[in-house]
Amino acid sequence: MATIKFKLAIVLSLCLIVDLARATDVKYCDKNADYDVKVHGVDISPYPVARGREATFSISATTDKAISGGKLVIDVSYFGWHIHSETHDLCDETSCPVSTGDFVVAHSQVLPGFTPPGTYSLKMKMYDATKKQVLTCITFDFSIGFASSVADS
Repeated sequence: MATIKFKLAIVLSLCLIVDLARATDVKYCDKNADYDVKVHGVDISPYPVARGREATFSISATTDKAISGGKLVIDVSYFGWHIHSETHDLCDETSCPVSTGDFVVAHSQVLPGFTPPGTYSLKMKMYDATKKQVLTCITFDFSIGFASSVADS
């Protein structure tokens, strides 16, 4: 019986380690679109996101065209229900103008302490300066942890 409990503890520990080290899977909104901005990945720190603490979402991407400015439109869903939208100036989230090659879009935000734990889906559209052309559109999931850090602050 003790051996079974020990093996179960090891398996659960490995599952937690894998989840903490898991890369965020990014999907394009339209798999057939040829977006000007190609996204390589999303880095979320800390992961899972802690309620009441700052979280940073860093999106690494590349472009073949210089970008003078634009907008980021972000929609968040929880269990399929749209719960939040926000729009940001691209130049507030990365250095503008964006020259051809690799660049990072980074946004930091504190989620309220009352944010329910669980898995959320985020959809981000990046528009050009005229907000007429979609430079890229991605979706990815992220987790908000069960432990609240509000009591610690």
